[in-house]
Amino acid sequence: MYSIVASAVNHPDSVNPYQGLFNQRILSSLAETDVSLDAVSPRPFAPPVGPYSEYSELPRVEEWGSYETHLPRFWYLLPKRLFYGHAGRSFAKRVPPYVERTFDVPDVVHACHIYLDGYGMLPYCREHDLPLFVVGHGAILNDFDDLASDVRKQVRETLDEATGVLCVSDALAEKARQHTDAAKVSTVPIGADPENFPTEEEATLRRELGIDPETTVVLFVGQFIERKGVGELVEVLPTLDLTNTEFVFVGSGGEMESDLRAAVSESRSPAGAVRTGISTAKLRQWYAVADLLVLPSHAEGRPTVIYEAMASETAVLATPVGGVSEQVVDGETGVLIPPGDVDALEAELTRLTEDRERLGEMGRRGHDRLRENEWTWDGHARRVRRLHEAALE
Repeated sequence: MYSIVASAVNHPDSVNPYQGLFNQRILSSLAETDVSLDAVSPRPFAPPVGPYSEYSELPRVEEWGSYETHLPRFWYLLPKRLFYGHAGRSFAKRVPPYVERTFDVPDVVHACHIYLDGYGMLPYCREHDLPLFVVGHGAILNDFDDLASDVRKQVRETLDEATGVLCVSDALAEKARQHTDAAKVSTVPIGADPENFPTEEEATLRRELGIDPETTVVLFVGQFIERKGVGELVEVLPTLDLTNTEFVFVGSGGEMESDLRAAVSESRSPAGAVRTGISTAKLRQWYAVADLLVLPSHAEGRPTVIYEAMASETAVLATPVGGVSEQVVDGETGVLIPPGDVDALEAELTRLTEDRERLGEMGRRGHDRLRENEWTWDGHARRVRRLHEAALE
């Protein structure tokens, strides 16, 4: 048995229980093994009024099943493009002293993101000569050249001092190797657990949700933002004329939400809905009834939503960005189209929704691929533990 202090600035909380759910599942998978886990999920100081003021009501500690998160505060100023480097410095100044006061010194520090978590925990790791593992999910490595110069410097410093850089895809691992010692970089996929998705209850769920057994359900899950390809969906929805298809868009908001709602209302397809704030259990029901997940992203790591589609035997229509082509076998478990290609999106939505038998076969092959590669949370925990334990030998 060994001990971990984990940092996950992007983690669910009682104000927003849907942000960073993948990090909550990462920490849960570790906490449920033979380790001792303490977790911090630092939060910005909240303004007294305005759209973020409700965060001032967050407690200092929240329970998350097999572990609890501590929520120390740091300064995070907006706009991000000007003050992101300051946020990193504030994190590094304020969070390590809280960890020092609150927890026993662990064997390993596990940062759920390279930045802010990894950079912010560097002073603590230096003070106690601890191995630091950082996780690359996508944004920092994909957008490295677009970061402000001080943030690029902080990211390089973090990568140089980290014991291990754990990337969720081979594509991200290759990018990480451009900035640090290749020997410390590993691909460590996350995943989804098939037993959490009630696929065997599909007929019952369709009756409860008012969906005809013969209707093709197309599901989108994610933020309603340009990077997720929502612009292309907004453009194509009013042009589609699919007589037996229902589109369901599930997300936690974003700058294109109103555009998406307007496009759904203008669609000639008979049914469609935009849903926000639904529970994890309800989302898993939508996966269970869905025939096709659509994700026409412009940039990704390895999207959790694709693992969830595979776990629920749902075919995938996506773009070969980041690590998506490592998950989806084009023509076998789904279909990949060029990012930004509205014509291809329209053509494949039309073709795929007319062939539910093919969608079902793709979904089953995706499910088999998930299990064969152990892209589950138990599998993720085993891979992370092996790397931690090797550093402690």
